[in-house]
Amino acid sequence: MWEEQNNQLVRNFEFKDFSEAFAFMTRVAILAEKHNHHPEWSNVYNKLEIRLSTHDAGDTITDKDRKLAAAIDAL
Repeated sequence: MWEEQNNQLVRNFEFKDFSEAFAFMTRVAILAEKHNHHPEWSNVYNKLEIRLSTHDAGDTITDKDRKLAAAIDAL
């Protein structure tokens, strides 16, 4: 579930292992390129945190973030 924190949409994911987490990150990277909107993220072993905000809109949450979050959820 995405949460709003400090003008960002934030979601944490947990996978079976690093390979599964990295595979998911690869799919997100392809989506981000298609949306021309790139996440801030952090990965340690099987845990991934994604943060979305729109930098050119003053680092706030915009429709671009909500659309990318929905696309990530659809994975």
